[in-house]
Amino acid sequence: MSEEKLMSKKKPAYPVNKKLDGYLHRYSRKIEIPIFYEDLLRFAGSVVVYDADGEDTLWVRVYYSDFDREEIDLSLKKVYSILHSDGGDRILDYLNVDAVDYCTFGNSKPFRIKIRNILNDNYTYFYVKKTDASRVYGLELEHMLSPYNLNFLVFGDTLIEEHIAGIPGDVFIEDMLPKCTEAEKAQLAKEFVKFNERCMIRLLGDMRSYNYVIVPVHDFDHVVYKIRAIDFDQQCFEGKLKVYRPQFFKENFRMVELVRTKLQKYSVDQYKIEERSIVAKRILSSGDRIKRLLDACVIDDISLEDNITRLKMEIYELAKDINFKKCNTMGEVLALALDFVKRNYQDVNMSKIFDN
Repeated sequence: MSEEKLMSKKKPAYPVNKKLDGYLHRYSRKIEIPIFYEDLLRFAGSVVVYDADGEDTLWVRVYYSDFDREEIDLSLKKVYSILHSDGGDRILDYLNVDAVDYCTFGNSKPFRIKIRNILNDNYTYFYVKKTDASRVYGLELEHMLSPYNLNFLVFGDTLIEEHIAGIPGDVFIEDMLPKCTEAEKAQLAKEFVKFNERCMIRLLGDMRSYNYVIVPVHDFDHVVYKIRAIDFDQQCFEGKLKVYRPQFFKENFRMVELVRTKLQKYSVDQYKIEERSIVAKRILSSGDRIKRLLDACVIDDISLEDNITRLKMEIYELAKDINFKKCNTMGEVLALALDFVKRNYQDVNMSKIFDN
């Protein structure tokens, strides 16, 4: 299936509703910041950013007038302090804004900020984006249901996200995958199965290879690879279930081939069950937090009516749970999908107790 048919051409940004705003405040995600996304659009000019091979990265490095630059630099350093420290001013003298880059590709058109510690030349990045309720739900669900914690802030129409380190999936597949050992390829296949299952369970769409990163972790005498999503724009929007399964994007074809050639069907099924079980455990351990998030989501308008109708019917065909047909919002579909995973996990474990 072609990408154009699989994905909608443009997804609108959705505002944060009152209940989600209250949720963000409760869990310290809503914090006043000294600069807004719109402020960064006041750049005076830009130059193209090329990679090490001289290829256009689709980012441009922007620059500001002297008057604006002083104010913007100070504000961005304060944002860094709020995001990564206690928000105090004492570290500001040791920080420098090395670059402000603007992405001309995709829906969110983010700014990427490079902050360097002038005492030791260590640097890190964070992103400034326009607030979108879909993305906020995606970030929170990633924080609670994946193996990884996320740090982000929301204030008004501006979203601040920490950088997720790793090798971009498309770069890894092209340059590094051919050099992997057979054992590493088998391990990557396992991780892709789990990543694919996790995205489908929590309805995170559009995981093409440039929307996730590969993270190598050194463990004793070998390297273990993990897969992390880095773009949460397509949380609970599309109506086609395939959009929420990375295996159906042509950019992931070589990862799918790894699964086909390195794993037996029994192993694939085993890894799917493992991932469903760990997600169910995270749902149970998250307590009231995920319930409060879903309470905001079920009454939210974060998709189109046609998308909701199509997705709930496709999931019904898969799960055979009549309750999916009764859903009226994407939030209801998501909440029911997560509840379905949790109930199945609990039912299986209860049956084991009685069997024993």
